[in-house]
Amino acid sequence: MGTYGYCFPEYALTGQLTSKADVYCFGVVFLEMITGRRGIDNSRPTNEQNLVNWASPLFKDRKKFILMVDPLLQGKFPMKGLHQAVAIAAMCLQEEAETRPLMSDVVTALEYLAVNKDK
Repeated sequence: MGTYGYCFPEYALTGQLTSKADVYCFGVVFLEMITGRRGIDNSRPTNEQNLVNWASPLFKDRKKFILMVDPLLQGKFPMKGLHQAVAIAAMCLQEEAETRPLMSDVVTALEYLAVNKDK
């Protein structure tokens, strides 16, 4: 079945692996990098144990993106870069596989983010 916390929603229904499943899994890993949290962390309060479930409501309000940032970064990052990184993660973590981007599009977005990291 895969590792809990990284398993894409449609797997429970279809049991099939697809390229869009890989995009979802990448989204979880990328969100871990942004937040400094694990995909599943049972030491956190119940509503924060599943990273994707915790972050999903925050994706809807750009003002709340700052709440997702790894505290070890101590505010030393460009806000525009944060907004772009969270947007990429949110696209990858779409519930419906059809609405997730292709991995090639994710790579293009990450390349743009890397080139424009100081802006």
